[in-house]
Amino acid sequence: MVAAGAVTAGLLAACTSQEEAPPEKKSIEVLMVDNPQMLELKKLTAEHFTKRTGIRVDFTTVPENEVREQVHKDFSAQSGRYDVATISNFETRDYARRGWLRPLDSFITKDRGFDQSDILLPIQLSLSGADGKVYAEPFYGESSFLMYRKDVFDELGLKMPEKPTWGQVASLAEEADRPEEGMSGICLRGQPGWGEMTAPLTTVVNTFGGTWFDQHWKAKLTDPGFADAAQFYVDLVRDHGEKNATKSGYAGCLRNMKNGRSAMWYDATAGAGPLEADGSPVKGKIGYVPAPVEETKSSGWLYTWAWGLQKSSEQPRSAWEFISWASSKEYEKLVGREIGWENVPAGKRESTFDRPQYKKAASAFGDATEKAIREADPRTPGVQRRPTVGIQFVGVPEFTGLGDSVSRELSAAIKGEQSVAAALRKSQDEARKVGAQYRKQP
Repeated sequence: MVAAGAVTAGLLAACTSQEEAPPEKKSIEVLMVDNPQMLELKKLTAEHFTKRTGIRVDFTTVPENEVREQVHKDFSAQSGRYDVATISNFETRDYARRGWLRPLDSFITKDRGFDQSDILLPIQLSLSGADGKVYAEPFYGESSFLMYRKDVFDELGLKMPEKPTWGQVASLAEEADRPEEGMSGICLRGQPGWGEMTAPLTTVVNTFGGTWFDQHWKAKLTDPGFADAAQFYVDLVRDHGEKNATKSGYAGCLRNMKNGRSAMWYDATAGAGPLEADGSPVKGKIGYVPAPVEETKSSGWLYTWAWGLQKSSEQPRSAWEFISWASSKEYEKLVGREIGWENVPAGKRESTFDRPQYKKAASAFGDATEKAIREADPRTPGVQRRPTVGIQFVGVPEFTGLGDSVSRELSAAIKGEQSVAAALRKSQDEARKVGAQYRKQP
């Protein structure tokens, strides 16, 4: 009761301070990643947001490999140059802990049209701080699943299980592998990078019973669960994966699948849209099943690009109006009407999957995508307790460097330059250094 009363009092105080705050400027600065759906937002803002609210939005767009660095630089300094920035669920909890983000709960409470309850629960959890407050709102969300060529499987007399294990997937990849015809059994990211190979690899580690760190920050990369998963992943790529796998990330596997060079592909649910788009050579030929498992009930990852409000912003109410609009049902409806329902930034709201227009546009993969996101568990993704929240990553800043380093070692193993065991021995030393930093913290 005391905690509930304190929260209620805090919300009331926040609302009062907003009401008594001086008038804000009618312009905000937004720093965001330059992916296609964000660029569509930029095009639609002046006519559909500024015209209605009078709030001008000045956008700065940068590539994904640069946006995190720029957001970190500005938010850590609390310069206030940008009011809003795109952050992912990887950064949100850490930024909240450091006091760089303004909690959004008081705005959400007053904005009844926003409907926070409509945000899918795993997405909500991934964008909340350790204090339970909301620190970002999603633009879109994704999980991961297995995509496969139904026509190829029919031709070869293969049957995909409704909920496959990785062991079954390896067997299917062997049977579907036809290198003489230019088709690999499966495509898996082999390109180094914490956001490339490390993402799908970590989901395999989770379901094989492994983890990067135990709850006390003890590094576990040479333990059986992690080591078995890494060996399995490397062997599968080497034996039945795509050519030049160490240069193949998400984009490369998407091209392979789209151009008929892979029979299966395990990756982000976002990949389904391009495969089913008009003009795609494989439209209507792809089947979608849950991420393969071993020791866990599910193993799909969880990722979202979201809007964070810098704590030092001098235009918090105007910034919230933009965030509310950009994450709203209204905006999704606008995109569906103006651009097409297949381009809606989905994967964040329950209501999206119920819209007849979206269900029709995403008929091949919509249900599988929703199921994958609903089953994602960012707090307990494996068989043991973890020190942070996250499925395909460890939610601390040091993981970017660690994930890059480990993936480079395992990429070398895919090339045959070293064994997986040797790669993990080196990686364990790096992981120990990261874990030691957090064991020292109170």
